[in-house]
Order: sequence, then C-alpha cells, then structure tokens
Amino acid sequence: MKKYILMIVSSLMLVSCLDTIILPDDKTVDEDFWKTKSDVSSMVNAAYAALATNDVVTRFIVWGDFRSDELVLATSPSGSTYDALAEIAAVNMQTTNTFASWSSIYAAINKCNIVLERAEEVMSVDPNYTLGDYQTDRSQMLALRALCYFYLVRNFRDVPYIDEAYMNSSQNMQVGQSSPVYVLERCIEDLEEAAKTPLSAKGFTTSEWQRVGWITNDGINALLADIYLWRASVTHNAADYQLCIDYCDKVIESKRGQHIRGRNEIEDKPYPLAEGNQAYQALFGDQNAEESILELQIRSNLAVCQYLFKYASNSSGEGYLKASTLFGNAASTIASVNGASQVFSLNDLRYYSSCFGVSTTGGSDAPLDVRKMISITPIMSKTPQSRDAIDYGSLDRNYILYRLTDVMLMKAEALVQQVDTTMTTDAQAALLQVPFTLVQAVNTRSLHTDNLGDSMKWASFSSYSKDQMEQLVMQERLRELCFEGKRWYDLLRYNYRHIDYSADKYNQLLIDQSEANALAPIYGDMKTLVARARGTDATAVSAKMQNEAYLYLPVPNVDIIVCPLLRQNPAYKNTNEFEKTY
Repeated sequence: MKKYILMIVSSLMLVSCLDTIILPDDKTVDEDFWKTKSDVSSMVNAAYAALATNDVVTRFIVWGDFRSDELVLATSPSGSTYDALAEIAAVNMQTTNTFASWSSIYAAINKCNIVLERAEEVMSVDPNYTLGDYQTDRSQMLALRALCYFYLVRNFRDVPYIDEAYMNSSQNMQVGQSSPVYVLERCIEDLEEAAKTPLSAKGFTTSEWQRVGWITNDGINALLADIYLWRASVTHNAADYQLCIDYCDKVIESKRGQHIRGRNEIEDKPYPLAEGNQAYQALFGDQNAEESILELQIRSNLAVCQYLFKYASNSSGEGYLKASTLFGNAASTIASVNGASQVFSLNDLRYYSSCFGVSTTGGSDAPLDVRKMISITPIMSKTPQSRDAIDYGSLDRNYILYRLTDVMLMKAEALVQQVDTTMTTDAQAALLQVPFTLVQAVNTRSLHTDNLGDSMKWASFSSYSKDQMEQLVMQERLRELCFEGKRWYDLLRYNYRHIDYSADKYNQLLIDQSEANALAPIYGDMKTLVARARGTDATAVSAKMQNEAYLYLPVPNVDIIVCPLLRQNPAYKNTNEFEKTY
C-alpha cells in the first residue's frame, strides 16, 4: 500500500524534479520587468546573492570541510541540525538529511538561466543597455552557472544538467542525471565562451568590491584550472594537467600585473603576496584583498557564525563544529611537519590565525575553536589568541572562493603529477624542484620574520619522490586553506589519482556501475586521512567507506519522490522504496 499511495501522491505534486524554492518571484517573470538596464542588473546581482545565502555557505562548510579531516562535532549543541551532522560524521547519512539538499544551488543556477534567456531582449527596448553590457552580464552568468555545477558534481557526482530558465510550476522540468563527464564539459564550454568577453579586474580600484565580488577573467581562469585539475585527477589525463598549469599561469601573471607596491616591501617578490604578519588582516579582516580572486560578498555571515563560532544566540558560545585535533599541536620545526599528525610549525603565523586557544608549547589535544574568518585581530607575532567576544549574527565576513595561493598550489599539484617516475632520480628531482618553489613561496611568507631560518630549503626536500612531493603539496594546501571549503575536494583528487580509474567509468552513472557490480574502490590512504579526525570512531568510519559511491551525497529524497527519472546513489537506501512487512 505504501508504494501505491506514494504513486498517487507523486502524481498530484508538481511535475518538476526540483524543489519549488528555485522558482523566481512574480516580479521577475512579469512582462513589465525586463525593460531596463537596471532590471537586468538587479537579476545579475540576485544570482550572485543566491550563492551568498546562509544555506549555500553552510553547505560549502559542511561539504568542503566537515566531511574531511579538518572539522569535528562540538559537544554542546543539540537539535535536528546537530543530528544531521552526526549522521555525516558516522558515514550514516540518510536521503532526508538536510545537507543532502541541492535546491539552493539550483536556485542560483536558475537565476543565471533567467538572465541568459531574458537579458538580450532588453537591448531592443533600453538604448542604455548596450551590447557590451549584455556580453558582460552573459559572461558572468555563464561562469557563475559553471561554478555552481562544479560544486554539484564534486558533491553529488551524477546531477541533472539544466540550462533552461524555470519560470513557473507548469513547466515540465522532468530531467534525469547526466554523467560528470558531460556536465564538466558543459562547464568548460561555458567558461571558454565567457572568457571571450574582457572582464578585467584592472578596471576597478583596490577599494572597489566588484574587483573580486564579480567574476573577472581571473575568476574564470581560476575555475578552469580547478576543473581541469579535478578532471585530470579523476581520469588520469595528462593533457588536462597541462591545461590546469596554463590557466594557473594566466592568473599568476594577471595578479603580477595588478600588483601595487606597498606594505613595506623591500624588493620585488616573485609572487604578489602580502607579508605573513599582514596577510590575515588583508584577507579576512579588511577583505577583498589584492591577492584575492573571487569572494562572496556577505553582510551577515550567519553560516560561519553558527557552524564555526556560536550556533545559537542563547548558546554558551560554541559553534556546531570545531577544528579537529590535527590543529591542536604544532611541531617545533618545518621538517617535522611532514608527519601525518601535525599541520603547522610553531613559527608559522597561520598556526595562530587559524584557531583560538593555541599555545607556544604546542597546545593540547582537544578540538579548538576556529579563528579564521571569525576574528579581525591581526596576527603580527607568535602570540596565542583568546576567543573573541562577538555577538551572535554580527559577523560580516565574506566567503573566499579563490585566492592567489590556492591557484599557486593548484599549479604545484599539477606539476608534480607530470613527473614521470621512469626517469632518472636526478631528472625527477629537477622537475620536482619547480612545484617545490611554489610551495616554498606560500609557506615562507607565513613564517614570522625572526624565524626565517626555518624556511623550507630545497636541500631538505631534494631527495623527495613524486609521492612525497604530492604529500607536501597537500599538506601546504591544508595549512594555507584550512576551513575555506577546499580540503574534501583535495582528498577526493588524491583518492582518484591512486586508484585504477578512467574517463569511461566517469562517464557512467553510479547506479549503472552498481548494477554491474563495477563500483571503484576507495584508496586506503585517503580513508585513513578522513578517519583520523574521527577519534575512537576512526575504524568504523573507514570500514563504512566501501566504494566510490560513499564519497558522494545522496540524491535528495524529496526530488526522488517527485521525479521518477532521478536515480539514487547506491550507497544510500531510498526510504520510499517498497518494503515487505511479511
């Protein structure tokens, strides 16, 4: 009976695969709306704003950080949100879990699609809306849509690809999933098309938020580099690694061209990065820093507040999540940072800027409160910081999606993968020195000036193998980009690079591979890295991660009910499947 009741209910519901939350408001679809340049501008801004919502940023934190080894559950919070997070931590996620919802991302995609569908007609009714204006708006929406789909592919893998504007609930939007190969190819095509329109950051002063609040050519190239690095890691395509490097070089050279001398610089630097004792203030205090590339402009970042600082206005002062014990201790020297359980050296200013409560003697093994994006107190020296007294909901921090050091380390990662292990040891070392210099530049800028003697030296790493240099790059990304929504995707790339995988497999849906008993295994070292933050549950967590399907989120249960074309990730039981009771 349960099966037939659900069939009847489904027939009475909307025909859309997508939650009705993505529908635009009445004003947007009204024929009197698309008449002026300001109408288009307001919808373009609405598309950007759709990604700066609490719902989306929450997912960036949970999807990109909490699923990795960076964050763990705090002990004080409770309630349905806490329970949903606990399911994720235990690798026991249900299809009804609130963090399995993709509707907020599709809402942003739909706004992009609406602009792409309706903006062109405005040129014929408003002479102030020029062809150049339209091309700029179109390029930004193509790029923003590609960014959204890239997040969906990395978290759900098999997703519906929709490039048609969804304007009202009478539209038939029954769409099944496409393979990640197909979706990523559409993203690349959109970004290449978007790049044809000059969207230079040079047109803005360093004080104008649009320089990094809107997608410029730097943002497009950073996203292309990220996509090619991802696809290369999954499909083991050498050409994609080179394309990643090429796009990283475009960003790096562009940033060099934009650099304005200052900040007490003594001499020209190979990369235009702020000094370590000024970087935190520039990036997370003042925001929209020179070295930033793309930031979500947020007036009140409730997501960061609730999950990393204070989960409720009446709470005792603890977020839902804390930094894992990996951040509770520091090593005395750079060399020992290569150990699996230590993230920072004591001379690394990022040690003091990333978490509250650290000490110069190494801290404790207890999880710590996250400091990054919370405090605006600059880190000028190796001084332990106490937790700030900040009111609930008062954080006005932007959320950074791309910045220069991220791109530099992407390039380093791709360069390492180009090394041929059949070459002589000396030949390999010569090639590995190039990515090492990128890691060195990122690491050295964060050392306190009275400890530059602890800087990374090639002599200490020249004997490294390709695998060891890969680990060094990953560790530097963890140090530099912790709590910025990057780590889970770094681990996924690491996993794919070390298993037997191909473009053919990535071009198939997970459910089809499951039915053919052909799901790919998960790399053991990747499982170890994820599980190491789970304490006493580490063994159980590792054991539950059985195959590739467990690396991705379930298809939202509500959409499975409405759209029969959607097929559930085989790692999750569909709660609406018919169950025998006899």
